Amino acid sequence: MTVSVVQFGGSNCDRDAVRALEHVGVDAGRVWHEDGLPADTEGIVLPGGFSYGDYLRAGAMAARAPIMAEVREAAADGVPVIGVCNGAQIGSESGLTPGAFTTNASARFQCEPVHLRVERADTPWTAAYDEGDVIEVPIAHGEGRFEIGEEAHADLVADDRVLFRYCDADGNVTDAANPNGSTDNVAGVLGERESVAVLMPHPERATLPDLGRSTDGAGILRAFV
Repeated sequence: MTVSVVQFGGSNCDRDAVRALEHVGVDAGRVWHEDGLPADTEGIVLPGGFSYGDYLRAGAMAARAPIMAEVREAAADGVPVIGVCNGAQIGSESGLTPGAFTTNASARFQCEPVHLRVERADTPWTAAYDEGDVIEVPIAHGEGRFEIGEEAHADLVADDRVLFRYCDADGNVTDAANPNGSTDNVAGVLGERESVAVLMPHPERATLPDLGRSTDGAGILRAFV
């Protein structure tokens, strides 16, 4: 599979994403947003970083780049799309997924390992895990707090579109295990199709064994395999 990692001005995790994808056996390459999606694109990653300096709102300007119309069209056609960190903000701002990401409850940038509980194991992104599994993946964001209206949140839960929740090492979903104040400890959600997902934690930073940390994120990227 050929995966296009979309690079915007200010992206800084695009090379990391390519390297991690290659490690799990995926043919991946960076695509500058002005060049559009290559014709052979079979998967799309919206990587982390600070697209356009996070002016206005994180991800708001990148969400309006012309390439995002192509991304939305590809997603509607069933092409797998994942947004990570800033890519999650871009995904939500462009309507790929519900809700929004805003300033952490701490009002600070946070970079640390967190635990995630797998809420569904029947999606491409979680096929490597069992429901209820706890994985360790790092976060690195200042605007990672997931916010959603009460009615929309009820719909999200009823439709079973919560992919990951922040939890402790034993899988308990608690306020203390919520690093940024996200509604209902939500760390990742699905779009209307299960082939579309966004999450704030960085699976590409928990994939390469030579980094000397958890490799739990590799299972998420194997969705493209």
